[in-house]
Amino acid sequence: MRTLESFDDGWNDDDPSLEPLITDVREEFARTILSRNQSPDIPFDVSINPYRGCEHGCIYCFARPTHAYLDLSPGLDFETKLVAKPNGPDLLREALRKPGYEPLPIALGTNTDPYQPIERRYELTRTILEVLEEHRHPATIVTKSALILRDIDLLARMARAGRLHVYVSVTTLDRSLARTMEPRAAAPERRLDTLRELADAGIPCGVLAAPMIPALNDHELDRILEAARDAGVRQAGYILLRLPHEVAPLFEEWLRAHYPDRADHVLSVMRQMRGGELYRAEWGRRMRGTGPFADLLRQRFETACRRLGLTRDAPTLEVDAFRVPPRRGDQKPLF
Repeated sequence: MRTLESFDDGWNDDDPSLEPLITDVREEFARTILSRNQSPDIPFDVSINPYRGCEHGCIYCFARPTHAYLDLSPGLDFETKLVAKPNGPDLLREALRKPGYEPLPIALGTNTDPYQPIERRYELTRTILEVLEEHRHPATIVTKSALILRDIDLLARMARAGRLHVYVSVTTLDRSLARTMEPRAAAPERRLDTLRELADAGIPCGVLAAPMIPALNDHELDRILEAARDAGVRQAGYILLRLPHEVAPLFEEWLRAHYPDRADHVLSVMRQMRGGELYRAEWGRRMRGTGPFADLLRQRFETACRRLGLTRDAPTLEVDAFRVPPRRGDQKPLF
């Protein structure tokens, strides 16, 4: 039986043309829950993704091609045919109990959003964070959802112990562009409100101006950073649009449908920032691009950060307090 919940995502149903999304959620009992990162240009070593696919429907999402591993399409299937991992919290408990486990910060939201709408039903992200809190384990979160405020009590406790940092992705301040490009993510002003509430609760937060798309939203970079600073943010980052595999034709089709007057220009500048191609995957370059346009974007970001007093370095999280809480039946230590 389906039930409806009221949730303020900042849109207030102001676009009656946006059809309701009908989703199909499949439960997958995973064998492992921790993913290890081997890429030197990504600032985390371990991550958890409680869900596959994402209801937010962001056309640019670099994770879309992963749905092909499930024999599903990176297009509409990625948004509507979702996978939840209900045994994720139990797998995490077992992983943290293994002898020799090293408590590096665990990143949530690196592939799909841990606070996408189905989290209201499954609460996997909340339960995973509760497991991490029990073990005094550090974590980072990336989201574009105001649903994270549901867990502000838990997040604040972890933050006071120096074991949490949150990033909120703000792609644009233009409601029209956001509604078209990220149809079921929180409205831009709602994301800024979310940052403000997190900061007011003492939770260290950063803003990710991501992705930056030349000739579409890159002119907003300075305003996004300034709005986030005014909301209490002290750390910032940005990422250039990435179009791996099936994402490139999906994005180009969307761009020509919604912005035909500038589509050729956007794609031309993207190629100039990617060595003549729409995407190149070299480590150290895929997040920033190369060439004059990429250099200018980087300089603008650095200048704005200096002017606004924003740092690009996330805080160091506490790892030394990690512990494995005793379970019923465990043998007590001799000393």
